[in-house]
Amino acid sequence: MKKAVVCGAGGFIASHLVKRLKKEGYWVRGVDRKLPEYAPTAADDFMVVDLCEEANCIAALDIDGAAPDEVYQLAADMGGMGFIHSAECEIMRNSALVNIHMIDAAAKAGVPRYFFSSSVCIYRDMEPGEDEMTEDEAYPALPDNEYGWEKLYAERMAMAYGRRFGTTIRIARFQNCYGPEGTWDGGREKAPAAICRKVAMCEDGGTIEVWGDGKAIRSYTYVDDMVDGIYRLMHSEMEGPANIGCPEYVSVDELVMATAEAAGKTIHIKHIDGPVGVQSRNFSNERIYSVGWKSEWPLKRGIAETYKWIEAQVQARDAGKTQEPATAG
Repeated sequence: MKKAVVCGAGGFIASHLVKRLKKEGYWVRGVDRKLPEYAPTAADDFMVVDLCEEANCIAALDIDGAAPDEVYQLAADMGGMGFIHSAECEIMRNSALVNIHMIDAAAKAGVPRYFFSSSVCIYRDMEPGEDEMTEDEAYPALPDNEYGWEKLYAERMAMAYGRRFGTTIRIARFQNCYGPEGTWDGGREKAPAAICRKVAMCEDGGTIEVWGDGKAIRSYTYVDDMVDGIYRLMHSEMEGPANIGCPEYVSVDELVMATAEAAGKTIHIKHIDGPVGVQSRNFSNERIYSVGWKSEWPLKRGIAETYKWIEAQVQARDAGKTQEPATAG
């Protein structure tokens, strides 16, 4: 039985990855400073520790005195566009510490295969309709935000350790990922979850607020597709970073309309000032296609599943707020 350590397993994508690895027959240790918030972990073992600390990274990779067969490093201090723009120092410090200590610990422990979750935030701003960008076109580098700069540095660090220690390194550059059991409120949620929440809370025919002019172009990847891409990439012979994303480009306003359709509501949009990020992200997925992966979840299908789950969370929260306090006797 293969043994894997999944870092960031209390978070969205990594908690789904744990489930996939269990289905594939792995023994899995999850590691994070928190347990998954919305469902029990599927991991065989879970360590609640802060991976900013070097000693915790070393301890996480010790499984009965031996190193795991695979490490999946998805732990990061991150969130949606609002968080990325307001927490630059936390992102740079915390994520860098995790990535420095974890690749160092994994390489020195003799871990054979190491996966690092990067991001398309490492790319420059793009014009809508611009030709799709390949992985090599990340250079000369000009990320739009500090989250992207930190990810780019962490990519290079992982590859450097791979060359020095002979560790097999696999790197995925994630496009926007969404789906059930992801953060949907509190300030760290990403656009699909935030839009689903706003639509769920809005009456039919009502209006929701959206940052920017609604014209920014994005590609949104359903979590099942993302996890399948991670698994296939990790077990492939592909070296160097690979983009993983759905080849369906939509504007933010189109995302709102897809969500309204899933909800069966008529929704109006009020555009307001707020952090938007780049104008467009258009990326080639040809490299990941070569390992047999392709997106199976178009936006409307994925948003319908995500909206259903977030609507249930909103209703449960609102029911808790209005419930009469219990009385004794």
